[in-house]
Amino acid sequence: MIVSISVVLLLLIIAVIFVRNGALKLSHALLCVLLGFCLAGTSMAPTLHEGLAAAAHIVGGLRP
Repeated sequence: MIVSISVVLLLLIIAVIFVRNGALKLSHALLCVLLGFCLAGTSMAPTLHEGLAAAAHIVGGLRP
């Protein structure tokens, strides 16, 4: 759960930066959010969640 909250916050911060710089229009950001909600309701959601969890595990295991 903590990983998903961290990913959501990171994506939100990136989206805000893009909207402020003009690289991402507000309508595009809204479309991305709606796409995320639609994907969460599909049968592909567990696969996406496992992929994000695996990526977080790999990044968490890296030592500088």
